[in-house]
Amino acid sequence: MSQDQDQEPVRQRLLGEATRLFAERGFESTSVQEIVTAAGVTKGAMYHYFDSKDDLLHEIYGRVLRMQMERLTRFADGPGPVAERLHAAAADVVRTTVENLDDSKIFFRSMHLLAPDTRKSVRAERRRYHERFRDLVTEGQREGTFRSDTPAEMVVDFFFGSVHHLGTWYSPEGALSGAEIGEHFADLLLTSLRPK
Repeated sequence: MSQDQDQEPVRQRLLGEATRLFAERGFESTSVQEIVTAAGVTKGAMYHYFDSKDDLLHEIYGRVLRMQMERLTRFADGPGPVAERLHAAAADVVRTTVENLDDSKIFFRSMHLLAPDTRKSVRAERRRYHERFRDLVTEGQREGTFRSDTPAEMVVDFFFGSVHHLGTWYSPEGALSGAEIGEHFADLLLTSLRPK
């Protein structure tokens, strides 16, 4: 084990190595033994932090979703006009998805492999995020800042359909950074909401 590994908390090493291995080999093709070997720990150490490989997958996605929810809450509850807050939230979710692209790709590729109860829990967590985002759209529609002829739920589903597919086409070697793509996505969202 390297000195860097020795200094990094075991839980974080396990998550980091699981993320890397799931991205390289896929969730199904990666064994618990491969994860613990790469992290330089024993299976007992892994099971101290995670009950199963499912738990690792859930946490890989959960840590990104929790971070994004905290950030969305700050934007949503912050000062300023609703259009500015929604733009900031939309740009941010794209940027943070790109910054954590392996986590997102792994999750969307492997979500169907989770145990039914875990999958249900994850969907509920993601739904809460989408509902909070939708609340910003609804707020703008109520006050007349955004057009109201398209249901807020449809707006959010359309937007997040694009966000959730970033992993299929985004490349860090591409012409645009995650922040730049986030600005474009946010501009497109707000343009689509502009009253006629």
